[in-house]
Amino acid sequence: MPDLCGVITGLDHLVLICPDIEDGIARYTAVFGRGADWVSLDQAGGVATAQFRTENSALELMAPAGEGPVGQRLGELLEAGGPRLTSLVFLSQDLDVAHHDLTRRGLAPGEISSGRARHQETGELRSWRRFRCADAACAGVKTFILQHDTPPAPPVAGPGQVARLDHLVITTPNPERAVALYGARLGLRFALDRTAEQWGTRFLFFRTGGLTLEVIHRLGEAPDPAESDQIWGLTWAVEDLEAAHARLSAQNADISPIRPGRKPGTRVFTLRRDTLGVPTLFIVHEPG
Repeated sequence: MPDLCGVITGLDHLVLICPDIEDGIARYTAVFGRGADWVSLDQAGGVATAQFRTENSALELMAPAGEGPVGQRLGELLEAGGPRLTSLVFLSQDLDVAHHDLTRRGLAPGEISSGRARHQETGELRSWRRFRCADAACAGVKTFILQHDTPPAPPVAGPGQVARLDHLVITTPNPERAVALYGARLGLRFALDRTAEQWGTRFLFFRTGGLTLEVIHRLGEAPDPAESDQIWGLTWAVEDLEAAHARLSAQNADISPIRPGRKPGTRVFTLRRDTLGVPTLFIVHEPG
């Protein structure tokens, strides 16, 4: 059930930029255990996108496709830093109120714009409105707030397929800035502040829309506190961990053995390769 906390009601999707959309789709079809839910091509912008939706969020792949300005910019980003997670796209049920409130909270949002995309194969049309907060106000992470005209229906996951996004990991050189950004300004529920000396890490947990943003700060390091945060890794929840492990093993994926998770009542395994550089974990929460 979504956490109705403030103007943001969930994380609609994350953006992963990659060099080639077909290669990206193939890799994440293996990760999810099913194909992309949405594939579109913006010829004017020179960009192709593909979305893998879950019960509570989605992963959007974005790749250059042609000579348009967006594709050219993507090519420059990829040449400079390779494939990586670049953007958080939060969900709001009232975009005008969200824009007003986040302006007052100092996130300097740009103008609200409308967007639309057509499914490359089915011809289905989707449309939305969104705005982008200032990067400097969001610790360098591209942050958007979006409202769908008609929300896409979540898929039904089969045995061993990805069901939902359990949590995403963001690294920060400045934990107090993260508390102010994600908790106070964006209004996500600040669920836990925990320092684990045995792992040399301070963990900050924020909840929205049935998932967790886990912001981590490495103790003992002294980076510039003005440096940007980074979206680092993803943990995908499945209903049957053994089925997911067997499915990936049959594909000769580089996976770890199943092991107990750090959180009591969980079991996990790691997918080590073919994720376009995104550290990836699979998790199951045991009943009881």
